[in-house]
Amino acid sequence: MKEKFRLVEPSGRIGHAELDFGSVTVMVSEEYPEAKILGPASLGGTSVGIDLHVDDCDAVIARMVAKGGTLIRPAADHFYGERSGTVRDPFGHEWLVGHSIEKDVAPEEMQRRYTELMTSG
Repeated sequence: MKEKFRLVEPSGRIGHAELDFGSVTVMVSEEYPEAKILGPASLGGTSVGIDLHVDDCDAVIARMVAKGGTLIRPAADHFYGERSGTVRDPFGHEWLVGHSIEKDVAPEEMQRRYTELMTSG
């Protein structure tokens, strides 16, 4: 991930920033209570998770943490054929960052693995 650019108010508030994730650009800003744009901290938690597929989730997660994110769940291999982890950005948004480790896991196989996971504990 790299920052393409940002627009900053004289007060220092970020009005607009574009983050480049390769083939995807995400646009973000700080809170604007006067426009009813509030972040997770003001709302008492997030109701949205951002799921980002990348080439190497371990490297992206490490960069996110180095830039001020908080590691919520370290990267691990999962039953649905993905390696992923979760990072909370400094504004409170949670990012599930992952990459495929198995190609095209059939829904039936995913269900079998999920059922096994939920009943083996």
